[in-house]
Amino acid sequence: MFARLGTRQQWALLLIASIAVTATLRLATLPGALLLGPMATAIAFAIGGVKLAVPRRAYAMAQGIVGAMMAGAVTPAIVQTFLHNWALFFSVVFATLVASGVVGWAMSRWHVLPGTAAIWGSSPGAASAMVVMAEQFGADVRIVAFMQYLRVLCVALSAALIAHFAGASNTHAATDWFAVPDPLRLGETLLLIGGGMVVGKLLRLPSGAMLGPLMIGAVLRGLGLIDIMLPPPLLLVAFATIGWVVGLRFTAEILRTVAAKLPHMLASILLLMGFCALIAWGLTHLLGIDMLTAYLATSPGGADSIAIIAASTNVDLGFVLAFQTVRLIIVILIGPMIARRVARAMGHAPS
Repeated sequence: MFARLGTRQQWALLLIASIAVTATLRLATLPGALLLGPMATAIAFAIGGVKLAVPRRAYAMAQGIVGAMMAGAVTPAIVQTFLHNWALFFSVVFATLVASGVVGWAMSRWHVLPGTAAIWGSSPGAASAMVVMAEQFGADVRIVAFMQYLRVLCVALSAALIAHFAGASNTHAATDWFAVPDPLRLGETLLLIGGGMVVGKLLRLPSGAMLGPLMIGAVLRGLGLIDIMLPPPLLLVAFATIGWVVGLRFTAEILRTVAAKLPHMLASILLLMGFCALIAWGLTHLLGIDMLTAYLATSPGGADSIAIIAASTNVDLGFVLAFQTVRLIIVILIGPMIARRVARAMGHAPS
């Protein structure tokens, strides 16, 4: 169907179809429609044979914008919440890392997936770092990448559906798409995004394009030194870009490659999500927060996707983003080390 079309024509069709699907999801009041619409459309197009890839710079810019959005939710109250509960934050994240390590070890031990693919694919985040390290250990990077993005897809869909059926959607909140932004605030925000992306690249951080603006913006925002402004059209483009990046990875070729193991992958992902849901239930009793806020905060992976969905949902956005930020940083710093140790314990060494 798509083989006869040029690249520009395929992009045009993807854009038009994404708008139509997104509008339908918005009418259905599904949280995160601006992300899920392009994501679902891209999956359908990729399975149908479209050969498109979002340019790396565009994806990096989209991550930077989402990082700035997450930083914009930081308030002194959120900082105080983290300082008072830092041990709980770290304990929850470490428990999630240990659970993912156990799942990966079990799948490798029982030869559910070849080699160490399950170890790297089970990590709750830091997808790019896991793919790189998996290749060093001789794992099939296609399986690792697919498993990582399958988890992102499952987490995003479950979060959106739970929020929808819980009646927590605010997708119809008034949005002035054509409002003229304040030049000074917009300039500061763009400088934060650009500068943060450069810092993230210089430090060679996994997901540095998002983590750089997020960390720098959070500090500046917490100190009251910056007022982050992101016009709705800019967010719309960023959300669509991230949705396309995830969706276009689900090609027919990779689906054929993992078809026999897909039920096992889904089972491991659902097991990890269930474990995190139990932790979320515990947080509702310890901190007195609502279950949806706790569920979004503890969801294993896809920090950018969860941030987008949480922003369109009536939850404690600051708490969710604070938890997701801590998880992202810890997984990036420690996740690869844990996965590497598990792989070595299984008798595998880097090539």
